[in-house]
Amino acid sequence: MEKYGVIILGAGNSSRLGQPKQLLMYKGKTLICQMAEEAIAAVGSPVVLVTGANAPQILEKLCGFAIEIIENEQWSEGMGSSISTGMKAIAKHPGLAGVIIMVCDQPFVNAALLQQLIDQQTIAGKGIIASTYDNTAGTPVLFSNTYFDALTALEGQQGAKKILQQSTDDLALVPFPLGALDIDTAEDYQRLLTGQVAN
Repeated sequence: MEKYGVIILGAGNSSRLGQPKQLLMYKGKTLICQMAEEAIAAVGSPVVLVTGANAPQILEKLCGFAIEIIENEQWSEGMGSSISTGMKAIAKHPGLAGVIIMVCDQPFVNAALLQQLIDQQTIAGKGIIASTYDNTAGTPVLFSNTYFDALTALEGQQGAKKILQQSTDDLALVPFPLGALDIDTAEDYQRLLTGQVAN
């Protein structure tokens, strides 16, 4: 059976929210712990969490998780920097068929969705399998190992979206309507807590 890794991006400073989104509570767990659990359930290991802003508080909440935690000291440069940091850690685990990149603020991501991405790669034979919602392709997204160098080379504000846009012929999609809800503002969080978006 082919082996996959996961990178969880949790380095941002949640400027629009005003508090670390990674530590928001939902259904009795912080979002970051929920994402770690789902990633472990889907692939086992390696699971790499990239922290940056608020790293000490986030580390405090992750005791006991069998994941690798890497701090991106250049987190303020943008998501590309954090993806590159995560890829350098993933590269220490040879033989991976691919990597799934997730963010920490999509509360409806679960292990079943991550497994769908893996299954779809087998079915479609494509190098990139992205989630689709709101007429866009986004996270969580699986990249085969042929994209590892390109992911490692990302920097600054360049996220993986750039690679998706350049590789549409090698892209397949998995519907994930609830992916449209990510927690950027207090209003987003309130919608989640009040059940305005149903799981």
